[in-house]
Amino acid sequence: VQLQASGGGSVQAGGSLTLSCAASGSIFRLNTIGWYRQAPGNERVLVATYNLGGTTNYADFVKGRFTISRDNPKNMVSLQMNNLKPEDTAVYYCYAVRYGMEFWGKGTQVTVSS
Repeated sequence: VQLQASGGGSVQAGGSLTLSCAASGSIFRLNTIGWYRQAPGNERVLVATYNLGGTTNYADFVKGRFTISRDNPKNMVSLQMNNLKPEDTAVYYCYAVRYGMEFWGKGTQVTVSS
């Protein structure tokens, strides 16, 4: 599975960005697809995932602000990020799991200025 992320950029606090992740194959067959992020000096942490069966997981620090959605026909997953905060500044990585194997896309930088 190849994952291609796009949509990062710079925005002021309170602004919005949408990240997109295009998968090389059918995302319908993936156990999990979603987003992690890594800020400088910090570990990579889960942001939001879409799981087999249609359930979603969100990190507490993005609940109510970020929304993950998927477009099965286009094999894409998007992350709508609203009310961005400076602490959301990080490299965001698209992530997928299929049959126990993990796949990572190249990161896309999100920078939020105060």
